Amino acid sequence: MSTNPADQRMIPLPLAPHHSASRSAVTCEYRCGNACSHDAPNTSANTYFGDVVRRALDRRGVLRAGAVLSFTAGLTAATGLPATARGKNPGSTPAPAGTDFDPVPPNTQDRVVIPEGYDQEVVIRWGDPVLAGAPEFDFENQSESAQQAQFGYNNDFAGLVPLDNAGIHSLLVVNHEYTTETHMFGDYDPENPTEEQVRTAWAAHGQSILLVKRDPARGGLTPLPGRYSRRITLNTEFAVRGPAAGSELLRTSADPEGSRVRGTLNNCAGGVTPWGTILSGEENFHQYFAHADQVTDPVTRQRMQRYGINTGASTRKWERFDERWDAREEPNEPNRFGWIVEIDPNDPSSTPVKHTALGRFKHEGATVRTAEDGRVVAYMGDDERFEYVYKFVSSGRVKRGRSAHARRHNMSLLDEGTLYVARFSGNSPASEIDGSGELPSDGEFDGAGEWLPLATGTTSHVPGFTAEEVYVFTRLAADRAEATKMDRPEDIEPNPVNGRVYCALTNNSNRGAPEHAPADEPNPRTGNKHGHVLELAEKSDDPTATRMAWRLLLVCGDPQQGDTYFGGFDKDQVSPISCPDNVTFDRHGNLWIATDGNELDSHDGLFAVPVEGPARGHVKQFLTVPNGAETCGPIVTDDLVTVCVQHPGENGPGAENPGSHWPDGGRAQPRPSLVAVWRTDGHHVGEIGRR
Repeated sequence: MSTNPADQRMIPLPLAPHHSASRSAVTCEYRCGNACSHDAPNTSANTYFGDVVRRALDRRGVLRAGAVLSFTAGLTAATGLPATARGKNPGSTPAPAGTDFDPVPPNTQDRVVIPEGYDQEVVIRWGDPVLAGAPEFDFENQSESAQQAQFGYNNDFAGLVPLDNAGIHSLLVVNHEYTTETHMFGDYDPENPTEEQVRTAWAAHGQSILLVKRDPARGGLTPLPGRYSRRITLNTEFAVRGPAAGSELLRTSADPEGSRVRGTLNNCAGGVTPWGTILSGEENFHQYFAHADQVTDPVTRQRMQRYGINTGASTRKWERFDERWDAREEPNEPNRFGWIVEIDPNDPSSTPVKHTALGRFKHEGATVRTAEDGRVVAYMGDDERFEYVYKFVSSGRVKRGRSAHARRHNMSLLDEGTLYVARFSGNSPASEIDGSGELPSDGEFDGAGEWLPLATGTTSHVPGFTAEEVYVFTRLAADRAEATKMDRPEDIEPNPVNGRVYCALTNNSNRGAPEHAPADEPNPRTGNKHGHVLELAEKSDDPTATRMAWRLLLVCGDPQQGDTYFGGFDKDQVSPISCPDNVTFDRHGNLWIATDGNELDSHDGLFAVPVEGPARGHVKQFLTVPNGAETCGPIVTDDLVTVCVQHPGENGPGAENPGSHWPDGGRAQPRPSLVAVWRTDGHHVGEIGRR
């Protein structure tokens, strides 16, 4: 049924400041291994732009500093970032197409709250059938065999691959990022999991693939299990491809050739490629392994530390049932995770691929843009505090069409090319970037940047590193290249309308803390608990370029506070937003942002924001998700919006007392699910009177 936000308990807009964290301890432990409660693995002493300016002032005085600033300003102008409009009158600014809806106020309802005039339904839930013959979900009697045929746990990214021009039938691919065993099983003992529970969790990871049908008359999506249906789990074989395939660094006792890996895990965001496959990022793989402190080789142990591999036992105790999760027994097994994987949903018999040319780190995801010369460019973020932004430029060129032959050719494009990491420079004096979030005198946080090459094929561009070492230990290579430490780079996607690239930087409470990197212009706020969104423009609008300009579109948080910025738009008119995570675009080029860990006493949600014209920066909240949940994997089309509702109820202590009973209500256990939302009058999403 449609939802009227006025009928619900709402929090007045804007919000009062607060100091409590919203993410539950359970979620932090099982999703990322409490990464934010440990020291960040990046202890490198990279140079910051503020240091460059200070050295310039110390050595050559103001003239040299001015030269540095004029260089960044000149490059900004050369890339063609348009000026931001100032002094807008929101009363005379109509909502751009795609964002014409009444925003949902912040709230704490245990359900999905949507704008008036829209309807919703749950498309598929954890435990629903994916493969033909899957048993009915039974929370009290789960098994590995049942879960292998059912929709997995904690859905994150979702992608639709159309099968017809009308968009009626599509292939739906959904990531299952992680398992929360304390909420999955009623009788779970964290210190003594059973083998069946462990194997069921292995089957709940990976991806679900199935055919869906859109009903043009009613709206929504209907799953159609059939010949396209597939579950990818931690037991699925993956082929290792690219320049590090076969490397000694990837060989194990089970795979002495280093060419085949069993399974994928912690799959976070992703992207649909121009050739109709799915890219998925293996993110917080570090937490699944145990006993890194007992690895005897000091070089190997140091490399594991840079990736945060567990010391002592793992949270899930998988090492008790398969020694590949024990780093002291199989020290190369962690090196086989942390990659971008590619899946062809059109061919259920195909072997998915791990692409080593795109580097190994905690991949949030990867999204692809095709350059005019036919080469493809993949943008990627490493989701941890003080980590880096990357891109990959292929050597080969795309073959047009959606045939099986074209797909096979195009799936090879990510096997060879150049891997880059970003260095960002601000164009404001260091004295104006004081960590307060106050805008510098030029009115924007902005500047220039360069893409630093790390490796091309079998050639390393990083002194002291072989090419294989660059790909397998990409973080260490990026440290050596002196890339810019960022505030948790998550989803990074090119805008199909304006060509610019948008990066969600979720948060970093350690920014500016003692013995940590200080605030700089790309990360201008000390103790950055709300995050920001970066917009970059490649030189000459060429994604293969090595120079760029950048600026911050949003500095998130409470609009009433002075440390927030909304693209120059009047802050009295915007929805509060905190902790941007996944991003996508509608066909008009509006940016849609899903949040993770809202620090403003409201549930996470999905937000729309124009990036062009007088409404640039006008953030409007489209929906919120239930208790304890995170908003993931948004898809925005003319006809519907879908989101993955991840880890509902994890704000409660466990299965005996969950913090939510969504989606089934009553006393039911919460179930991660994919939800579809559409206009009840048949008009396009965010477009009044348009069909």
